[in-house]
Amino acid sequence: MKAVPGSTTRPTTDKVKESLFNIIGPYFEGGRVLDLFAGSGGLGIEALSRGMDEAIFIDREFKAITTIRSNLEACRFTERAEVYKNDSERALKALMKRNKKFDLVLLDPPYKQQKLISIMSVIDENGLLEEDGVVVCEHSNDVELPDQVGRLSLWRQETYGMIVISIYTAAVE
Repeated sequence: MKAVPGSTTRPTTDKVKESLFNIIGPYFEGGRVLDLFAGSGGLGIEALSRGMDEAIFIDREFKAITTIRSNLEACRFTERAEVYKNDSERALKALMKRNKKFDLVLLDPPYKQQKLISIMSVIDENGLLEEDGVVVCEHSNDVELPDQVGRLSLWRQETYGMIVISIYTAAVE
């Protein structure tokens, strides 16, 4: 798997990725994943390799988009993926217009520009998450996320040094 050239992205370490998927998977029986700050596409591609049917990758960096496409091709997942160069807010609006719903949403934004709570609110309020869906947030350990964001409840949180993975599930009403 290729990394994005330069220093604008921070790839999720293999240890964190493995732990994350052991918690939320480790395998899926179909479904759709959204990798919103995709970087190299590593997390979304991992979800595809573990049984997700399709993935949508979003990143605003051209280098990232090129890298995602290359990694999808190398893994032979091109047919099961859509890749868009866009910022997160505009991408979410476009997905709402298409009435897309996701079983898994991966949020790993650049640490300096985190808007995780507002992004999760948009996802929740606009029905972008399936009823039994999961939202995974990767953030630095100095960021505190609430136990509840709309219908999304913090299910589990794991710390790996300076990285924290916060996993939210949609509360069934």
